[in-house]
Formats: sequence, structure tokens, C-alpha cells
Amino acid sequence: MNSPAADRARYDRATAHLDAPLAIVDLDAFDANADDLVRRAAGKPVRVASKSVRCRVLLERVLARPGFAGIMSYTLAESLWLARSGFEDVLLAYPSADRAGFAELADDPKLAAAVTVMVDDPAQLELIDRSRDGGTQEVRVCLELDTALHLFGGRVRVGARRSPLREPEQLAELARTVSARPGFRVVGLMGYEGHIAGVGDALAGRPLRSRAVRLMQGAARKELAARRAETVRAVRAVVPDLEFVNGGGTGSVQQTAAEDAVTEIAAGSGLYVPRLFDNYTSFRGRPAALFAQPVVRRPGVGVVTVLGGGYPASGAAGQDRLPVPYLPQGLRYDPQEGAGEVQTPLLGSPADDLLIGDRVWFRHAKAGELCERFEALHLIEGDRVTATAPTYRGEGRTFL
Repeated sequence: MNSPAADRARYDRATAHLDAPLAIVDLDAFDANADDLVRRAAGKPVRVASKSVRCRVLLERVLARPGFAGIMSYTLAESLWLARSGFEDVLLAYPSADRAGFAELADDPKLAAAVTVMVDDPAQLELIDRSRDGGTQEVRVCLELDTALHLFGGRVRVGARRSPLREPEQLAELARTVSARPGFRVVGLMGYEGHIAGVGDALAGRPLRSRAVRLMQGAARKELAARRAETVRAVRAVVPDLEFVNGGGTGSVQQTAAEDAVTEIAAGSGLYVPRLFDNYTSFRGRPAALFAQPVVRRPGVGVVTVLGGGYPASGAAGQDRLPVPYLPQGLRYDPQEGAGEVQTPLLGSPADDLLIGDRVWFRHAKAGELCERFEALHLIEGDRVTATAPTYRGEGRTFL
């Protein structure tokens, strides 16, 4: 693995003919991260979370690699677009209220065979039926299990507020409801343990907090593995030919893969390795997706100003949602200004070696959200840009 200084030199050489701001993906790092996900999945296929990639060229690249199968999408419109583009196995990970999209899905045999929609409430079935507009295709359905950890008799909840279905019999009852309703078929079960997969357990300078996170995650894994296994048994009693049970995320690949009840793993952020994955003990990835902002001012000693850069990530607001100046190492935000909409001052001794027009390379806090800011990703191999791939935005697609 190259040193950060060597990587900076490579990226600067590779993009010298391009004007910043710009975004890159280091394909050597991307491929190495893909290999690591497959290794950790231990023989179970990895379904790629498209929201963490948002580039069709890179989705095609990773799905061409052994160990990857299928896409986990984030909106119905995106799902239909990907299916029309030739992706044959698209699991929509979130319920939708896109009536026009459901009408299109129910009217097209190819789309109906390729796309599976998420359901956790009979009212969602009603919405789909009202949206059919004469379409008679059978809709493939996946049920979602609430994976949150409940403590102290349910008075404390740890985990995202997603599905209302927590107990095995609740999932089995919905499976019976779907199976009894013409035009629908249950094909899968999903549970995303974000409190395990999406929370770092090695927080810099916070040993007690890190210890508490590890204890929570250990308890959560044990509780969820037992409940998920029981849920799968209950649902399979209703739907014996269930096609898949999806679980996991980049931060919990190996733990989730160890559950016999799980048949496939979801992951996507681990391909780019944004800054939120710096705080994990279970794996180490290589930063693959970066963006560069040009130096446009030198306000004083130890200070430079770059153009733009205020690209916060979704989630609860905080410092951990900001991108970080990555190369050259040693730069930091001005606490009075942070990452700005139009300009961003950066402090630190490396600023004195930067000239007008030089680049500062940043890492985004999360993965695919970077692509909402750029129309293209310049793909780097060694010290050359070997291709330029449009992001969803570059193809005129902004699904959320």
C-alpha cells in the first residue's frame, strides 16, 4: 500500500490536466476493498448497495467480480431505471409511495421479474394495488425485520427506526397476508442492523465510549442472531420457497455472514471507504473515493482557502458528518467557519507549502452522497486517469 504522500503525488499527476473541483475513484483501492468484502462474507454473495456507489459503471465493475450478486437500491424510480439498464436482480430496500413507478412495474414483465419491493405494512399493498392502473404482473415482495436492540423491557431502543415488524409471528402474519393476496409473492426477508454495521467501535480519544459501543454491539449481535433465525423459520413455514434472507452492512459483514439463517450480505460503502469507516476494529479498508478542491486564496501564514467543500453527509448533525481534508495531511478546518458553501479556509503548517491552483484532497463522511455533488468520477489506475464515468447526477438522475 502506498504512503499518503505517494498517493497524493499520484492523484496530482493523474489529474494535472483537469480543473478542480473534481472527484476520483482509485480503482486499485476499489478492487482491493471489493476483495476484502468477499473475503469477509465467507462464501455468501454480497448484494451491492447502490446508494453507496451511485455510478452505473462502477456497479457493473463490482458485479462482474466473483462473490457479488444483485443490487440493493434505494428508490423505486432508481430500481426501474437500473432494471431497464440490464441489471437483473434489484432489491428495493425501502418502502415506496411512487404510484407511477408501481404502475410501470405492474405492467412490464421484465421489470416485474427483476425488481423486488419492500413491504412492512398491509397498507403498502393497498397502495400498490391502487397504483396498478390495469397492470397485472405479479409483484415480488421482501419483508423487513426490525433489528433494533431493546433494553430494560423495551424502554431503551438502540438502532434505526425502520420496520414496525419485530417479532417472528408478526413477519409470518404479514407473509400470510401477502401470500393470500392475488398479484403478490413473498420472495425475501431483510434486516439491516445499522447499530452494528454503521457504528464505529474504536472512536479516537474516546476509550470508554468505544468500550460501551463494543459491549452494546456484542449484545445486539447475540440477540439479533437468535431472533432472526426464529423469524426465518416462521416465515419459511408460510413461504417454503423463500429465495433470500438479506442482512448486514459493510461494518458487520463477517458477523452477519456467520449466521446460518442469512443467505446474502448487503454492502456498498466498503467499496469507497469514506471517513466514517475509520473507527472500526473489525476491518481496515483503503480510501478509494476522494474529491479535490483548488486553493484559491492564501489569507496568511498557515492558512489557505479552497473553493467550496461544504458537502455534509446525512444523519444527525455533527462534526462526524463533515468531509475531512485528507491530503496533504495535517490540514484542519477553522472552527469558526468549518466547511463552507463557497469557500473553506484550512489551517495547519502544510498550508504554507500550497500555492494558488494546488489541490487539497478530501474524503467524504459517507459514500455515495459524494456523487450528488459531481457529474463524473475520474477513474485512476496507478498515476493515470484511465476512464471517466458519469455519476447518477451526470446521467441526469437525482432520485433523492
